[in-house]
Parts: sequence; structure tokens; C-alpha cells
Amino acid sequence: MPLKDLPPDARPREKLLARGAAALGDAELLALLLRTGLPGQGVLQMAQQLLDRFGGVSGLLHTTADDLKTFKGLGGTAKRAELIAVLELARRAMAEQLKQREVFSSPGAVKHYLQLHLAAKTHEVFAVLFLDAQNRLVAMEELFRGTLTQTSVYPREVVLRALQHSAAAVVLAHNHPSGTVQPSRADEALTQTLKAALALVDVRVLDHVIVAQGEALSMAEKGLI
Repeated sequence: MPLKDLPPDARPREKLLARGAAALGDAELLALLLRTGLPGQGVLQMAQQLLDRFGGVSGLLHTTADDLKTFKGLGGTAKRAELIAVLELARRAMAEQLKQREVFSSPGAVKHYLQLHLAAKTHEVFAVLFLDAQNRLVAMEELFRGTLTQTSVYPREVVLRALQHSAAAVVLAHNHPSGTVQPSRADEALTQTLKAALALVDVRVLDHVIVAQGEALSMAEKGLI
């Protein structure tokens, strides 16, 4: 059913303005972004199918432009561009929160932030969150990609970037495209190598977070730091 044929108090736009965004379901909020459906398929139905396809709002936030292109109705550029823009705004909003307060006052936010950046990537990426003396985010950088081993992640480069950011501490992070977040022996060895290298310049390693689609693991919480 087209949105215009719904009762006024059931239309997502009118409902949002009258009762606030919290009153809307996920499909209704997404329908506002999509605006139009397909022939024979209303926009609310399309929005629900999009959520079902990618595993809800969290899964949708972790999709890439190429993933969205495969969904019927998003082959054009306009709607995909809007969804990608929303994803980028979510990343930036979370980064602003981490810059304004101590990172570990909200460990869940750190994991979610890293998932937004890394979980959807099809290749392994090693990233570092550089923190100030109050453990607030200064910058995040993706430093290495490919198969991550002690030989492909260069401690000297990590130390150099930490000094350039005047970092007091770091959070290491990488993704596992395979879908499991369990740390390998190579992950543990790499963490200890970087911890020792950064200690030489008085930079602490607070955590190493491994992310995959829908999951994140803190090595610090597992007692591996």
C-alpha cells in the first residue's frame, strides 16, 4: 500500500512529527529514507525486506555500497548514496562521542565504532585508535591490510604514528572476514610484539579488538593484554 493511502496517523512522516522518531519502527524510519517503493511493492514492504536481507539495522549499517547495489530497487545511485551517507554520519557521530569522553567509559561504543569501520571489509585490515592522556580518541588510522602477521604489521610504523599523534595510549583493532572473532596465536603474538615496541616510547596498549559481522571481541576483557 502506498504511504499516501495510509491513515494520516499511520504515515511514517506524520507519525514522526507528531510523536517523535522513537515512535517509529525500524522499517518506518528506513522507509522515510527510501521514500518510494517499486511497482507492486510499497516502500514499507521494501524497507522491511531490506532489513531482513541484511540482518536488521546493525547489519544494514555494516553493508557496503556494492552490497546495497545487489538489492532490487537500489541499483540506481540516489537511494544508495543516501543510505551510505547515513552510515558515514553514524560513524562520525560515534567518533565525536569518543573524542569528547574517555574511551573506556563506554566499551560497547568502541566495539560498535570499530564494527562500523571494519566489519564489512572483505580483506583483513589492521587499525589503531590513538588516544590522549585522558583516553579520548585523537584519531583512527587503518595502517595495514592483507593477511596480518608479525611480518606484515610493522611495529616501527605503529610507533611512528603514535609519536606523530602524541598518543599516550592506543587501542589496536583488526577484522576477521571469516566471521569468527576468536584471536589466533598470531593475533596474540602480534599484540605482545606491539605492546613491547610501544612501551619503549611510553605508549600503553589498552586493548586489541577483533571484529566480524555482528560480533566484536576485546582481548583485554579476555585477559590477553
